[in-house]
Amino acid sequence: MTSTDSPPTGGSKPPTGAEQPPPGAQSPPTAPTRARSPVAIAVTIALAAAVAATQSTLALSILRGALVLALVPCALIDLERRIIPNRITGPAAAVALVLGLALDPSHEPRRLLWAVLAGGFLLLAALASPAGMGMGDVKLLAVIGLFLGPPVVVALLLALLGSSVFAVVIATRRGVRRARRTALPFGPFLAGAALLAAVVGDPLLHSYLTAH
Repeated sequence: MTSTDSPPTGGSKPPTGAEQPPPGAQSPPTAPTRARSPVAIAVTIALAAAVAATQSTLALSILRGALVLALVPCALIDLERRIIPNRITGPAAAVALVLGLALDPSHEPRRLLWAVLAGGFLLLAALASPAGMGMGDVKLLAVIGLFLGPPVVVALLLALLGSSVFAVVIATRRGVRRARRTALPFGPFLAGAALLAAVVGDPLLHSYLTAH
């Protein structure tokens, strides 16, 4: 599961020298066409509105609706380019802080704490296995924590579960050896899990805590 802030290393890295674009040549687009397509934009707005409509307060509606606006492009870009770009996660983090302080300042320290805890956990995984986890994943999860607060735990668990199930399916169909060589972008799993956590994360955590 590779998702970084720079082009992948190893055999997939483009060679330098003759294959570099000549001076004056038009640079490739900085964002994939799929992420900028009208369909993707419409789906993103619809998902943001749907998530916002399920929240119990205006502050949560704005925070979690805004999160969706970052999640969908991150997922699409990671699928196409194996990158979660800083140009999305950086501004998204700033927006989360501004909205949190303006709309729900009493809970902002808790959101900051959970962002650090969740991002720190994934950072350890990235340091232990750089080929399987990228810093882009770490930053995206921290951003999710800034918007969600405690439900980021639900998002992380669902993302890990989803990616594990997907890896097992690939191993079953292609064999374990080929599955190990298959790079799975983790960003889409994080994005999908965060969408679910934004809707059901609070009730799940409440049920768990009251049961224990």
